[in-house]
Amino acid sequence: MTEQPAAPRLASASAAVAYQREWFHGLRARTEAGEPLVLANADAPHEVLRAMGIPYVVNQWWSSIIAAKRAAPAALAAIADAGLPDDSRQYDVLPLGAQHLPLEDAPWGGLPELRFAISERSGDVTHKIFEQWGRRSGTETFLLSRTAAVPAPERWWETLPNDWEGVFGSDRIDLLQGEIEDLVGWLEERTARTLDRDRLDEVMALANEQAEWNRRTRDLLAEARPLPVAVNDIIPAVMVPQWHRGTRWAADAARGLHDEVAARIAEGAAVHSGEALRLMWIGRGLWSDLDLYRSFQDEFDAVFVWSMYLAIAADGYARYGADPIRALAARFVGLTDLLYVPPMSSSWYAKEALTHGVDGVVHLVADDTPGAALISAALEEQGIPVLEIRGSNADPRATDGLRDLIAEFLRKRVRPTR
Repeated sequence: MTEQPAAPRLASASAAVAYQREWFHGLRARTEAGEPLVLANADAPHEVLRAMGIPYVVNQWWSSIIAAKRAAPAALAAIADAGLPDDSRQYDVLPLGAQHLPLEDAPWGGLPELRFAISERSGDVTHKIFEQWGRRSGTETFLLSRTAAVPAPERWWETLPNDWEGVFGSDRIDLLQGEIEDLVGWLEERTARTLDRDRLDEVMALANEQAEWNRRTRDLLAEARPLPVAVNDIIPAVMVPQWHRGTRWAADAARGLHDEVAARIAEGAAVHSGEALRLMWIGRGLWSDLDLYRSFQDEFDAVFVWSMYLAIAADGYARYGADPIRALAARFVGLTDLLYVPPMSSSWYAKEALTHGVDGVVHLVADDTPGAALISAALEEQGIPVLEIRGSNADPRATDGLRDLIAEFLRKRVRPTR
């Protein structure tokens, strides 16, 4: 095999991380000047906050920082000390626990105190976590409904951006649209700010532009052999701009990632020149150990080529429509369905595995991910072996020994098929 040039770290990833750190410093300055700060769950309609100029932090992003800075054990211990369970929904609850940490132990100097906490009523637990935020002095909670999935058309990813009524059903969208209108009124009463619908149109258009660039990038990587850029670079290069959806910077960052990936492919760059096995990681990212994704290259010639972050950014977010509130409701009403509820999720993961030429799948199953067995079964039916691991990406106790489990999986179930 001809030796190919090694792929250095993506400039897009480094730039995104630097931007996020600088943004966080600016966020602290804004809150110190008296602006209200919102903690928003990942499935909450952030674009309303963007259009109203209300600063916000995404719960799952802050969890990823807590985990990456090795503060998760201390945050979970604080949750247990408060008499709350530390073995459930760890990824959602880490920020609540981290608010109890001394500032010198808190990542990036800690999260400023919140004025609002906004989430959907997901399962039996998430809304309870956000209700805990509302019991803190000076913080109010707003909860949105989470509706059940309905049968969806096959190959939904081809029609979703424009025919979201057909994919999710009008009744579900009606409900969430009404609740977003309620949220807008609730925020307007408490902040003396108003929602400019034309501004929301601009935010939605920029978010759609960002999704289009992410789709092009995903498609490039699906076809590229060998893998030209590391997954642990793609994750921050995609996810930091995702938390800034609706800004010019985020759309430009998505385009910059696309152009950098295209250039790497044109150069013939390879993450690992001996690539022989292509792996897929289903589930949330292992923020405390992103190096894991490159740790099987030397012994097994195995490369992780896929995570959900770029793929769902490519297929799950674009929504086109004349009414920005309704289109926004359509963006969030079924996002969890796409990732976790079969057959929507299982058919999508199978499609992604096949287009990326995956040889094996590591499936990290948290306690709030329904339908995991059906997702794994759909992949096995395609002849792709799956290693299911039960645990939370945010709890180091649950992922201890993970490298050994994956190595054994590669030896016994993946490598023999080559």
